Amino acid sequence: MAMLDSLYLICLLLLPFSSASAGGIRKLEEKQTHIKFYFHEIISGPNETSFIVAGPDLTSHVFGDIVIFDNALREGPDPSSKLIGRAQGTSILASQSDSSILSAINFVFTQGRYNGSTITIFGRVPASGTAERTVIGGSGLFRMARGYTISNVVNASSDSYIIEFNFHLLHY
Repeated sequence: MAMLDSLYLICLLLLPFSSASAGGIRKLEEKQTHIKFYFHEIISGPNETSFIVAGPDLTSHVFGDIVIFDNALREGPDPSSKLIGRAQGTSILASQSDSSILSAINFVFTQGRYNGSTITIFGRVPASGTAERTVIGGSGLFRMARGYTISNVVNASSDSYIIEFNFHLLHY
């Protein structure tokens, strides 16, 4: 009799789950999104957005330097184009043979369609040319994001960089 009582109790406990799976829980559909925007980094002057915070030489970029940044994200390459968020992260000069870096960046959207959402990337940026990095997550509209981004420098000067980012995302 105790065995039947236990079995009855287990069935009662599982009943809410069986009815939820029959129609109460909706399946999340994966979305594919392509986004392009521009990262505006100021490396010197009064409005500097990128700083060396640790390393063997805090005045020039050498192996071992750790840099933090909080750069503007804009719709276009023009510094006066619409501000859509911030790129906040760190980069480490991790190559002894060239100026390649390892970077981790949170793209925080504060305006427009993606306001309140984030995308996080991680990966290597070669000393020159195109960088491909992995999307390792996201929040808001980009919850559970995965994919990749391709970035290219579109303008470089002695005090700033403008970098185009093309994201190819899968998310829920």
